[in-house]
Amino acid sequence: MAEYKTPTSEPEFHANFAQIKPRMNNTEALFESSRCLFCFDAPCIKACPSGIDIPQFIRQINTGNTTGAARTIYEANYFGNACGKVCPTEVLCEGACVYNLQDVKPIEIGRLQSFATREAIEHNKALFGPGAPNGRKVAIIGAGPAGISAACELRSLGYEVDVFEAKSQPSGLTVYGVAPYKITNEEVLAEMTYLENQFGFRVQYNQPIASRRELEALEESYDAIFLGIGLGATNPLLLPGEERHNCVGAVEFIEQLRMRHHQTAVGRKVIVLGGGNTAMDAASESARMGAEDVILAYRRGKEEMGAYEFEYDLAKGVGVKGLFNVAPVEIVGNGKVEGVKFIRTATLHGQVQVVPGSEFVEPCDMVIKATGQAKQTQLLSLIPGLEVDNRGRIVADARTGQTTNPKYFTSGDARNGGAEVVNAAAEAKATARGIHKFLAGKY
Repeated sequence: MAEYKTPTSEPEFHANFAQIKPRMNNTEALFESSRCLFCFDAPCIKACPSGIDIPQFIRQINTGNTTGAARTIYEANYFGNACGKVCPTEVLCEGACVYNLQDVKPIEIGRLQSFATREAIEHNKALFGPGAPNGRKVAIIGAGPAGISAACELRSLGYEVDVFEAKSQPSGLTVYGVAPYKITNEEVLAEMTYLENQFGFRVQYNQPIASRRELEALEESYDAIFLGIGLGATNPLLLPGEERHNCVGAVEFIEQLRMRHHQTAVGRKVIVLGGGNTAMDAASESARMGAEDVILAYRRGKEEMGAYEFEYDLAKGVGVKGLFNVAPVEIVGNGKVEGVKFIRTATLHGQVQVVPGSEFVEPCDMVIKATGQAKQTQLLSLIPGLEVDNRGRIVADARTGQTTNPKYFTSGDARNGGAEVVNAAAEAKATARGIHKFLAGKY
């Protein structure tokens, strides 16, 4: 088990949050690429939501054509570098590698992908550019993976594109919501600058679209509008004592950590409520920030967690402990968090049932709620004719991404309810093509 001291400086922070997929050097990349069997009908391609021709780019790396490898990657996925680092490759491309059938370590596809794309970014390789102007304009709300991917594809098709971003930096989840040991802000922003320079879309920062009047202005000025608005704040649990100091949402905690690094406060004993991948990140981050004791509390059993197994292993590796089959009843304390009252649970026929009389208090001085994110219902309610399903997701055509208001299109978490960066990038690229066909009168 790793031990971490509380980081009091930027170098200590980076030491505690060293990259779990560090950059390869040339020798490492050549060796790793030489291991690839270049399978016919390669399962790794089928496992990639963006359909990157993985054997092709690995062969290109192995023959010294790193620029060609970057082109192959970016042709399929505009977030090529970020996805190489933040994608759950263990359950996607690398999980599908045929070496797994032989108990041999799979090819490190993610690291090879980042190796090639980083080379292109750092040397500002001119791989793409905008298409011939077609006289049409598209507005994009949100500069996250979906919004930026749509912007790139639309620019390649000749559209003028303006992106309206509520925050001060682009890239949504990859800047604000991914654990710092998966990718650094510098890497994310470098890729965003590279894409902006390649394609020439415009981003207006600190420009939230939050009123019907602002939406009407976009509707009058643009031929189509793309909603890449993602998800909102952490869902409240509505527990007694939830308002106490040091009871925070996981999304907000991770954002603060990515923005403020070592200046982020963490408790000595932290309880993280939840069993998904965000809970694993928050728990692992708390330990790396120097918390002496971190407990991951989940209302079902360990095998029922929604998190990937490798994410839980990563958290355990830094000392996080699991507390299963418990449901929070109250956040206890006198003005500040002093503990969580739990009741034990059991799963019967798939349903969680509490065990009467089994309440107990687990002391702590910080609670992090990883209980899912709210949908962006306020903005969506301002768009006439736009429908959402019973889970708050925007209803859209599976092929084109067009919503029930024909001027609006969408992809990413607002549409799929919360998936990976690669899903948002892949969906948005397809939706950009849907916008193109719709405006060309082909739908």
